[in-house]
Amino acid sequence: MLKNALQRSGNLKDMGKFERSWALMKSSANILRQDKELMLFPLLAGICSLIIIATFGWPVFASLRHHHTEFEGQRHAALPPLVMLLAFVFYFVQYAIVIFFNTALASAALIRLGGGNPTLGDGLRAAMGKLPSILGYALISATVGVILRAVQERLGLIGRIVVGMLGFGWSVATFLVVPVLAAQDIGPVDAVKRSASLLKGTWGENVIGNAGIGVVGGVLTFCLVAVSLILFGAAVSTQSVPLMVAVGVVGVVGLVALSLFQTAMHGVYSAALYRYAQEGDPGQGFDRALLESAFRPK
Repeated sequence: MLKNALQRSGNLKDMGKFERSWALMKSSANILRQDKELMLFPLLAGICSLIIIATFGWPVFASLRHHHTEFEGQRHAALPPLVMLLAFVFYFVQYAIVIFFNTALASAALIRLGGGNPTLGDGLRAAMGKLPSILGYALISATVGVILRAVQERLGLIGRIVVGMLGFGWSVATFLVVPVLAAQDIGPVDAVKRSASLLKGTWGENVIGNAGIGVVGGVLTFCLVAVSLILFGAAVSTQSVPLMVAVGVVGVVGLVALSLFQTAMHGVYSAALYRYAQEGDPGQGFDRALLESAFRPK
């Protein structure tokens, strides 16, 4: 038995990045199969975001477009204060919505990883209980977003490079903020510090599971789009409008469902990683040895 365990551990270490990513994605997918309602959290976040964009975000986009048109000859013209203020408020509202539902998702995922059976209400109630910290973190994220946007606007191509590097660093440092907010009663600043601290002990060459889910999701999305286009082309050749509409609707629904599934998998994986970093155990449905092979400590 010990020999089999050692052989299995060696096999995990020899696994390539894609194989580990696929195995981690399957673990997340298995959790979602047990709790399909977890996909409702990104769905609700998407609906609320669309409402905010439709009712509030349009003035921001219109102002930015007017600014670029008016100062088209000035490459590094600064954004007017009113536009900056509108952009900041828009960022804040959007971040608050996304972080709220992501926290609800992480809370429900943590219940499942702990052996429980979460409901939609469980996640929403947990997120409501952390609302002050969620709004505080949204404020921090909005501030960072506006600053990065200002740097990009002022420095042009160099600004885009700098923003890309800073944005990547911020994403790494805050990777576990949402599950930290979901699991601990701490403020947003302490949550950012805690996230960076937890990842410092498990950060290897890259966040293999998160990247793997993104790569596999991208491949599946490409395949779905390709199949949809082929079917739509076939429907066009029949000159049947109902068939073309049906193929288009099915394709859009499929893309939305795949996006929700991928987003929910990211949430489940981040919750499992938090448990692994915090307690040394990713929880029910995840293989500890698999995570150890994916995250090689410094």
